[in-house]
Amino acid sequence: MFTDVGPLEVVTLVILAIVIFGPDKLPKLIQDVMGFVRKVRSFADSAKEDIRSELGPDFKDFDFEDLNPKTFVRKQLLGNNEDPLGFKEIRDGLDIKSVLNDAAPGRAVTDLTKSASPVAPPAAAEPLAKDERPPFDPDAT
Repeated sequence: MFTDVGPLEVVTLVILAIVIFGPDKLPKLIQDVMGFVRKVRSFADSAKEDIRSELGPDFKDFDFEDLNPKTFVRKQLLGNNEDPLGFKEIRDGLDIKSVLNDAAPGRAVTDLTKSASPVAPPAAAEPLAKDERPPFDPDAT
């Protein structure tokens, strides 16, 4: 939750807390805050258990972290051991390092593109006669 809080910021917060609350009240305040955090955690855990029990036995292995979109997408794309969409095969087929290592050291990228089959340029179209409509290509739209 607070992974980007640095040591300087923590020291600043401690000094600020000592100045605002004083060294006498600070230990009691810390106890009260920790008790509140424990109550909130126990409330959240009991709410999760209530939801799991209400959903029934089909959802006994339900994990609330799966509702996070990032976790959901990662789990669906990478999967556990199953790969219904074939992403593992695609990922293994895209080994760029081996392609770069197999290329000759002095070979330029333009050399690789020249070895590919050339594409013929489109034929020059004849000008249309007066009142002639251009041809319609449904695939071009």
